[in-house]
Amino acid sequence: MKKITLETVALPSMVTIAVVGLFCLTGGCGENANANSNAQTSNSVVDERIPVQTALIEQKNIALPIHASGTLTSSAEQRLSFKVGGIIRKIYVKEGDVVRPGQLLAILDKTEIDAQVSQAQQALTKAERDLTRVEGLYRDSSATLELLQNATTARDVAKESARIAQFNQQYAEIRATRGGKIIKKLMNEGEITGPGTPVFVLFQTGVDDWVVKINVSDRDWARLSLGMSAKVVMDAYPDAPFNGKVSDLAPAADPASGLYPVEIKVAPQGKRFAPGLFAQVDIVPSKSRTYTTVPIEAIVEGDGKSAFVFALQADGESVKKAPVQIAFLEGNQAVIASGLEGVAEVVTSGAPYLSEKKKVKKY
Repeated sequence: MKKITLETVALPSMVTIAVVGLFCLTGGCGENANANSNAQTSNSVVDERIPVQTALIEQKNIALPIHASGTLTSSAEQRLSFKVGGIIRKIYVKEGDVVRPGQLLAILDKTEIDAQVSQAQQALTKAERDLTRVEGLYRDSSATLELLQNATTARDVAKESARIAQFNQQYAEIRATRGGKIIKKLMNEGEITGPGTPVFVLFQTGVDDWVVKINVSDRDWARLSLGMSAKVVMDAYPDAPFNGKVSDLAPAADPASGLYPVEIKVAPQGKRFAPGLFAQVDIVPSKSRTYTTVPIEAIVEGDGKSAFVFALQADGESVKKAPVQIAFLEGNQAVIASGLEGVAEVVTSGAPYLSEKKKVKKY
């Protein structure tokens, strides 16, 4: 029997391995390796462009609204004060008191005022005495006409000074000019007040002549006219807007603020009004101008009226971060006052993830 050894059985496998190795060396398996490498490389290329949605900017004719705030007041409101300065000796009413016309409300210490009246009366008495003496001398031809005229003038001046002192004495007290309610007491007894300094605020009851006083810039003032409609919303009645009309436009600016006072007449419409209620006023002028509008989603990094948008460039893949000034919001649109000159398209969806170094693709 023929003896079979391990070397005899393994010979064919060794030959196969050798043949395969020779085949690889001659380049037979290199083509497969290169194909696998190219497939892996193509699979590793990733599109890094950020998918975004864009919107075309629009031009619209819009009447830019005027927003302002102010307080409610009335033409029936009066600020009562002394005609002359002095120390307040007595106040006879308090806040909330109902007063009648002519009622005494407060009085000054009249020590100084009475002394001025007495002094003026004595000066008048002396001037009259001097005039009588000069008239006698003039009749006796002992005084000239000029002396007589001077004495007459001195008497007339003294008479007017006495009349002024008596008038000031009369107005060293405050009396109610009409019936109403004391809604504010601004000073107390013992305080020193000056001429014309308000001491009381008197409100005439039963009068519905209410106005909201606001202040506007010169640009807004120029766009307003008498009778223009306004929307008034008060903090006291946030769910009940009131219809108002422009009733007064100041002819000059307030020197302190540089703004122009405007009055908006408003009716109570069944609500209870009181002086001092805070109100927001919106006025839409009839004059309009062309504004650029973009969707609100395009606005990024807003800070008050300042914000940014990403403008799509001409190549369709690059973006530029453009600063804009927002005039106001209208529905789902942002009205741009300035900053989009030469821009046709802005990014809306995806804008928060962008920077100027990023590439984009529209979907």
